[in-house]
Amino acid sequence: MTTMNQRVALVTGATRGIGRAIARGLAAEGFTVLLGARSVESGRKAAEGLGGDVRPVLLDVTDQRQVDAAAALVEAEYGWLDVLVNNAGVNVQGRRELDHLPKPSEEDVDDIRFVYETNVFGVVRMISSFLSLLHKSKAPRIVNVTSMRGSIGEEGAWVGQPSLSYSSSKTALNAITVHYAREFADTTLKINGAAPGHVATDFNGFRGTRTPDEGAAVAIRLATLDATGPTGAVFEDEHQLAW
Repeated sequence: MTTMNQRVALVTGATRGIGRAIARGLAAEGFTVLLGARSVESGRKAAEGLGGDVRPVLLDVTDQRQVDAAAALVEAEYGWLDVLVNNAGVNVQGRRELDHLPKPSEEDVDDIRFVYETNVFGVVRMISSFLSLLHKSKAPRIVNVTSMRGSIGEEGAWVGQPSLSYSSSKTALNAITVHYAREFADTTLKINGAAPGHVATDFNGFRGTRTPDEGAAVAIRLATLDATGPTGAVFEDEHQLAW
């Protein structure tokens, strides 16, 4: 078991893109980073070359058994968790092959259920399973990786093509973030949403305008907030997004 002056962070969906950049950034901040991966091999490959203390962990957030096993591992090896970054996310294209982002009328209930299973229910599953370990930290932080598209206002849902399952899953995630933050407002636990912006990754066919490191910066900042930092808010860079 590590010493109490060592900080431990867990990042879900961290084998590529923004998640991997978050893992690299937290490792550079001195954290022992547990890199969540849906296969042992992908986790090992992703951890290579990141620098610092990065350790792959088998973790599919839609599988309660894997989540329980990961929580048991963290309990046995470290005894607490300082930072949980819920980065794992999917969109409709992860369920069925499409040559375009479908319009709301082209999506069905199974599409929505598929996306919510990871983007919403997976986050609740992770928080529920790791909350007791987070409470053992002196300065616990939860960062939920969201999107500007989750905002209902003019800077979110009314920008670009309407996206039913993905965007609404991020709206739900923002609401979940606020309700957890309200429950723990009188504790040292801070919970915020990080919107990385339009990042070029395989998630969007590399059409984004930002690098993964640029997108990861806000999550790293929120993961390392001091005691005076905010809770229950969503940020893109330094800008707090409206609901």
